[in-house]
Amino acid sequence: MSVIRHAQCRRSETPAGVMTTFASPTLGGATRAVWRVEATPATSGPLHDFDAEQVWTFLGGTATVELGGETFTVAPGDTVVMPPSTPRRVTAGADEGFTAVVTAPGGARAVLPDGTVHGVPPWIA
Repeated sequence: MSVIRHAQCRRSETPAGVMTTFASPTLGGATRAVWRVEATPATSGPLHDFDAEQVWTFLGGTATVELGGETFTVAPGDTVVMPPSTPRRVTAGADEGFTAVVTAPGGARAVLPDGTVHGVPPWIA
């Protein structure tokens, strides 16, 4: 059993927000990655895909989720199961952004719309 102290959590910044890794293969030896997303208001990640399922639970704020050709508005308490091989984009609410906790298998790889494997994001490694 590993105990990962708050001071050990890994922080990764992107143009759309901050990801804080709580556990992953390289942080505590977990087989799944668990991280928090704190999205900046009115920002979105790129349209992309993953080669593994992700589960997002929204804790605060609002977001619009584009997933497999459908669009959903989500709020605190909502959970979105994102299947692998399904294009997705999450856009933060204009006024407050959002906070979510996400889990995926460790080593899950991002894939760009043209099929290019982008690699394992640092918050999943």
